[in-house]
Amino acid sequence: MNYLQAVKEITDVVPDFEKEVKEIKIKNSYSIIRTFTERIKNMIRQNDRNLLFRSLQKMDKIYTDGDTVLKNAIETTFIYSLDNCTAFCSEEYRKVIFSHISANLQKVYSRQIYSHGI
Repeated sequence: MNYLQAVKEITDVVPDFEKEVKEIKIKNSYSIIRTFTERIKNMIRQNDRNLLFRSLQKMDKIYTDGDTVLKNAIETTFIYSLDNCTAFCSEEYRKVIFSHISANLQKVYSRQIYSHGI
């Protein structure tokens, strides 16, 4: 899957996402994942759990089926921002969010958190 296919996948969950993508000046895997990550942050802030959980599943599908560039974009953008996204959540809500993130992405998160400076 390339970034154009990822946009279609995301649009299945977030129908107005395509409008947002049209406003992006440079369209590539990183800008698409950055924009989707911002949407997920807003879902977390607004406690929109239904859409949030479907979006997290979609992020996992994109990671699983995506090309190398999409995978790198997810690792360096989405995974890197997870702590920031959930910093002001209650512990319970944070656990619920992380329980909806796939085991694969949780491993990437753990690797990123515990390998700082190495």
